[in-house]
Amino acid sequence: MSDAAVPILMYHSVATVPNDATRGLSVAPEAFAGQMALVADLGLTPLTTAELAACWRSGRPLPDRPVLITFDDGYEGVHRYALPVLGRHGFPATLFVSTGWIRGAHDTGGGLDTMLDWAQVRELAAAGVEIGGHSHTHPQLDQLDDSALAAELTDSTKIIAAELGGVGPVSFAYPYGYSDRRVRRAVRTAGYDQALAVGNALARRRQGPYALRRVTVRRSTGAEEFARLLQGRAIARTFARDRALTQGYALVRRARQVRRKAIRSRV
Repeated sequence: MSDAAVPILMYHSVATVPNDATRGLSVAPEAFAGQMALVADLGLTPLTTAELAACWRSGRPLPDRPVLITFDDGYEGVHRYALPVLGRHGFPATLFVSTGWIRGAHDTGGGLDTMLDWAQVRELAAAGVEIGGHSHTHPQLDQLDDSALAAELTDSTKIIAAELGGVGPVSFAYPYGYSDRRVRRAVRTAGYDQALAVGNALARRRQGPYALRRVTVRRSTGAEEFARLLQGRAIARTFARDRALTQGYALVRRARQVRRKAIRSRV
């Protein structure tokens, strides 16, 4: 069990009528309910991100058939639709919030659809949902200079702690899944104990606490495909196109980084 493969499900919006910006990465409420029923029927044991990382860090055994249920960004449907379903099953989850997208005093107006407000975030936390960091304005962190990167992390951490009564986040998810060694080091320096990428693969202890992989759940994810994700079957084939696109875009991002560094060195 020390290097057991664990499916970490990455959700975004749960909505009946998502807008164009979020449609692809949304799921319908009835689909989410069916997916959680399958998690229960298969006898899986949901954990929070902090619980999984703590087991791997300490060497404690994981429960039988662990799975993580995670949500990125902070869409209102997580409270409206997902929370009642999680509550019926007694499932914990992790919500990674971009603090500048949450409605309220810190809102930058960047949210892609109807977002949670801080009262709803607090209700989710009180119901057993771990609240993690996801930056302040949801940029590609590996494209920021050191100062802007630090600000994105510290602003997010401070806002979450202030809104949750002093309880700061310990888990982080990289916006868009993008990170590099410098970003991972900054996340650790900001006080996070673990961080999730995407990768569309099962998570394993050997990936390290700051590069744990997740699998994407979309509106197009059917029941059979979802069952395969939970069982760790045919994942490489399911996400072959995603991986090819990710590798291509990684080359573009690295070229941009090199170009920016060259420009800064000439200034």
